[in-house]
Amino acid sequence: MASRETTSPPRELPLRPQDEVECRRCGVHCDKVVYPGACLARSCPFLYAFQEVGRTYVGCMQKVFSVEIDLELLREAEARAPGFGAVRASRKPLPMCQAAVDSTYLSRSDDLGCVNPEFHELPVGEPSFRVFAQVRGSA
Repeated sequence: MASRETTSPPRELPLRPQDEVECRRCGVHCDKVVYPGACLARSCPFLYAFQEVGRTYVGCMQKVFSVEIDLELLREAEARAPGFGAVRASRKPLPMCQAAVDSTYLSRSDDLGCVNPEFHELPVGEPSFRVFAQVRGSA
């Protein structure tokens, strides 16, 4: 019996990869994340709050992140180092969002680097490039 190898065709890069919130084109697996603590600190106009069961929860009206977070726990975490931390973005971060790209399996990266460098472009106001190597001249 002949063995059949199933190979999937390489996925094409989208027209605007910087608008995606996750990249799975290599083994590293990157996600865009946002920091809800920054939304609170910056008094983001898209942050909403509601009360349920005696607690206040906050979320994003633009659904940049889709979770609703207990406001008291968010404030407590932000008062201590390292803070509340990031949550996975569910859509492209807005220019006022504090956003970053979180890579999961860095050990899987190869010498060529990212196969989708435009994915790392963040909203306006954030650097659109990464320094991944430094060349030192001989003295």
